[in-house]
Amino acid sequence: MKTFDVDLGERSYPIFIGDQLLSQPALLAPYITGPQVVVVSNETVAPLYLDKVVAALTGFNLEKVILPDGEQYKTLEYLNVIFNQLLESRCARDVTLIALGGGVVGDMTGFAAAAYQRGVNFIQIPTTLLAQVDSSVGGKTGVNHPLGKNMIGAFHQPQAVLADTAVLSTLDDRQLSAGIAEIIKYGLICDAPFFDWLEANIGRLLAREGDALVYAIERSCRNKAAIVAQDEKESGVRALLNLGHTFGHAIEAGMGYGTWLHGEAVAVGICLAADLSRRHGWLDDASVARIVALTQSANLPTQAPAALTFAKFNELMAVDKKVKAGKLRLILLKGIGEAVVSGDFDVDLMAASIAAYRESA
Repeated sequence: MKTFDVDLGERSYPIFIGDQLLSQPALLAPYITGPQVVVVSNETVAPLYLDKVVAALTGFNLEKVILPDGEQYKTLEYLNVIFNQLLESRCARDVTLIALGGGVVGDMTGFAAAAYQRGVNFIQIPTTLLAQVDSSVGGKTGVNHPLGKNMIGAFHQPQAVLADTAVLSTLDDRQLSAGIAEIIKYGLICDAPFFDWLEANIGRLLAREGDALVYAIERSCRNKAAIVAQDEKESGVRALLNLGHTFGHAIEAGMGYGTWLHGEAVAVGICLAADLSRRHGWLDDASVARIVALTQSANLPTQAPAALTFAKFNELMAVDKKVKAGKLRLILLKGIGEAVVSGDFDVDLMAASIAAYRESA
C-alpha cells in the first residue's frame, strides 16, 4: 500500500492506494468521528462493493443512499435525495458521509457534506480510475447545471481518500480509458518524465496490470496533491489542472450530460489545447503528434462531435469557472510538462483548431 498526505495544514489528509483496501476496516475507523455514518453510492457500484464497506463499519449507526448512475443525475434534484436521508435520520454535525462510487458520487457526496449543517466530514472511496486519480483528491465538490458543468458547488476537503485498485477489475474498458485521460493530463502540465513513462506503458495500463496502475495512480495523485497544497481554491497554479477541461465541459454540456464520459471529453479538449498551442508557436508538430498518438493509444477520442460548431463552443465556454473579468482563460502548453494559463489566445486560431479537430458533419 502507498500512503501520503495532501498537505493543507490542519486540514491535511491521507491518500491510501493499494489492492484489496476495502477489506481493511482499520483504515476507515480513525477518520469517523461520531456514531452516525451515511454511505452514498449508486445503482451500479452498490451491488458490487457496498457490503464490503458496511462490513468494515461494524459498530456505527449506518444509513445508505443509493443514487441512479450517470452524469445526468448530478443535479440539485438528486442532491436532495442525500439531504432527505440525512434529515430523516436526524443526522447530527458529527455524522460522516462516505462516497462510494465514481466522480459523480464523490462530487455530490462532498457537496452534501459541505452544505449539511454548514459542513460535516466525509471520506472518499473512489471506484473509477478517473475518480482515483483526480476528482476524489483536492476538495472540489458540486453539481451540474444545464448551462454549465460544476458551476454550483464548494471546496470541501475529505478526511481521507481510499483508492482500492481491486475495484478497477469491474470497470468497463470505456471508463478505464476515460480515467487515463486525466492521467495523461498530469504528464502534460507538470511531469514530462511521467508522460514518457505513459508512452512506454500505456498497454500495461489498458491490460490493468496492478503495479502499473498503482504507479500511475500514485504519481497522478502526488502531482495533484502538490498543486492543491500550493493553491487550494484555484486562485493561481491549480487552474493548470483544468487542461482540456474548458473544451471538454463544452462537449459534455453541448451533447447532453452522460452522452460523453468526462474523460473522453477532456481527451478531445487536450488535443484542442495542444493544437492551439502549436498554432501560437509554443508547441512543435512532433509534440502535438505525440499527444494525439498517446490519446489514441489509450482508446480515447481525439475529435469533437460534428454537432458542436465553433459558435456553440464559444457559447458554452462563456459559462465557465475560468472566465475572469468577462474574459475566457484557457490552459495551454509551452511544452510537454509545461502548462500556462492564457487569456490572450487568438480566437481565430482557436476556431481553426476546433475546425481541425472536429468530426465531419
